[in-house]
Amino acid sequence: MEYSLPSLPYQYGALEPYLDVITMEIHHTKHHQGYVNNLNKVLESHPEVAQKSLTQLLSNLDEVPTEIKIAIRNHGGGHYNHSMFWKLMSQNGGGQPQGKVADAIKENFEHFDMFKESFNAAAKKVFGSGWAWLCVAPNGQLKIVSTANQDNPLSQGLTPIMGLDVWEHAYYLKYQNKRPDYINAWWHVINWEQVEENYHNVIK
Repeated sequence: MEYSLPSLPYQYGALEPYLDVITMEIHHTKHHQGYVNNLNKVLESHPEVAQKSLTQLLSNLDEVPTEIKIAIRNHGGGHYNHSMFWKLMSQNGGGQPQGKVADAIKENFEHFDMFKESFNAAAKKVFGSGWAWLCVAPNGQLKIVSTANQDNPLSQGLTPIMGLDVWEHAYYLKYQNKRPDYINAWWHVINWEQVEENYHNVIK
């Protein structure tokens, strides 16, 4: 299987003023493309691994050949994470969730404000580069976690339904070192319909 860079479901400037056009274009065409290119190079020499999906690989890293495990974790994770991330934003986003995911958030975190506070805390506490995630645990409960670099919750037995990229390349041109400002801005573009779809695909 050869992977390719997915097209964005909006123009690079569609998320202005919250995410600037230059950052979005560089993030997509340079950083994400880099993960795709490096992932494909690794898979060229390991056709037995290439037959498996990224979900399978990231969920079972212990079964990946030792010599390419780190590469799959980094570049495979980078491709998986960003492919999800782009869909989680919309020029018509923001507000609060509706439907089943809204009910699940209320059940697990009491109310939306508490959930948002906990998610923001997870995003802010990442040391260096990484992600904040909302995941579904095997027992069906929602769980907020953070991961370093391009690690994915699948490797922890969790299924991510929402993720925020807090690598500096995701926000530095506009927000410099002010990660909290970027996090707060991101809530204005979050695509709750996509989060709802992701959640439905897990619990169905």
